[in-house]
Amino acid sequence: MTTVRQLLDQKGRNIWSIHPDATVFDAVAKMAEKDVGSLVVMEGEELVGIITERHYARNVILKGKTSPSTPVRDIMERYVVVAELGQSVDECMAVMTEKRVRHLPVFEEQKLIGIVSIGDLVKSIIGDQKFVIVQLEQYIHGERTIVDG
Repeated sequence: MTTVRQLLDQKGRNIWSIHPDATVFDAVAKMAEKDVGSLVVMEGEELVGIITERHYARNVILKGKTSPSTPVRDIMERYVVVAELGQSVDECMAVMTEKRVRHLPVFEEQKLIGIVSIGDLVKSIIGDQKFVIVQLEQYIHGERTIVDG
C-alpha cells in the first residue's frame, strides 16, 4: 500500500504558496504559471488557508467581485484538511471524498513539506492496480506452463 511519503518521493515536494494579502488575480496567475489547481496560503511559516480554482469560480466570478481588488484572505478556505507522511493513499482518498476536497497539504512534525492532489492519488492507485494486474497475468501464465508441462 503506497504511503503519502512514497507518493511525495515520486512526484516531488514543491509547495506553491501565496500570502493572504495578495490579490486573487495574483493567486490565479501563479496557479496558471505553476500549472496547479491550488495554492497554500501562508503567513510566514504558518498555514492559514488554501485557495483553489473552485474558490475563485464560486467566490469571485459568481459573486461579481474583481480579481485585482479582492484579497486572497476574503475567499480562501480557512479550515484546511491535511495529511501526514505515514497515511496511505487509500486513507487520503477516503478523507478527500468525505470532506469534499481535492488538495491535501502534507505535514511532518508541524512543518508543511508538500501537497498531494486527488489527481496524484488517482495516478498512484491506477499504477498500483496495473502492477497487480501484471503480477496476476504472470502468475496465470506461469501456472498454465506448469499444468501443460
